[in-house]
Amino acid sequence: MTPSHPARPRRSVLYVPGSNARALEKAATLPADGLILDLEDAVLPAAKLAARAAVLAAVAGRRFGHREVVIRINGLATEWGPADLEAAATSGVDGILLSKVDGVGTLLKAADVLARSAAPTSLQLWSMAETPRGVLDIDAIARCTPRLGVIVMGTADLGKALRVPEQPGRAALIPALAHCVLAARAASVDILDGVYTHLTDASGFRAECAQGKHLGFDGKTLIHPGQLDACNEIFGVSSDEAASAAELIAAWESAAAGGAGVAVLAGRLVERLHVLEAQRQLALYRAIQHRTIQAQTLQTRPA
Repeated sequence: MTPSHPARPRRSVLYVPGSNARALEKAATLPADGLILDLEDAVLPAAKLAARAAVLAAVAGRRFGHREVVIRINGLATEWGPADLEAAATSGVDGILLSKVDGVGTLLKAADVLARSAAPTSLQLWSMAETPRGVLDIDAIARCTPRLGVIVMGTADLGKALRVPEQPGRAALIPALAHCVLAARAASVDILDGVYTHLTDASGFRAECAQGKHLGFDGKTLIHPGQLDACNEIFGVSSDEAASAAELIAAWESAAAGGAGVAVLAGRLVERLHVLEAQRQLALYRAIQHRTIQAQTLQTRPA
């Protein structure tokens, strides 16, 4: 019994301004699981076209290694969005992030453009959940196209739309966050928590990462490289957790070999559902370890 899909770590996904050449260059050296090359909020209108060209050149250079690379395009109703989408469709990027998604129409329109552009079937759409209507309709959005791979929370925009002041613990946003996690799991897609904007508040950032993990998020979107290490740690799988997962799997397999459908490990009843989660955790741990070894090999390889 093995997980149906290979583990792809998405602990940390960093926004990178598409108009910042230095940031694009540095992103290729950072320990992020994913990068969102941003053409939307992080880019002023006068720089939109230059940013698109810079991002496409960076993707074409194939210099981001193991990092999953996604382009956040401008809204399809803007003057830049349609051309952003068409350019990204055959750029070689891993995913295209759509912002301000209020309903299935935006995703279906984007999926149709990808089909007409002969985009590879592996190219995913990512969808922002950052408006009240988008959150209310997230179940339909999450299931409307097989292209959808990830839901990304836009907590800052959502909080503003809800007229909710920022507060530690995000109590007012918990219902929306939990609702989106539920929809993502029902649709078998990953979901990422929103950004934490207080860059000097390390303890607050760690607390929000822990909260996100406890709510069921796969990882978190970030706006500064200084947040990467803590995010990777909290959303990752420790060696002790991996060892416990392997022990649980072994106990269940031993019981199953003897004809039992359940096992008991350290006084805890172990059923198939526990084994499936342990297998997912162990696969994620191994994928992370493999990436770490690859990164260390590249760092020590002679130039």
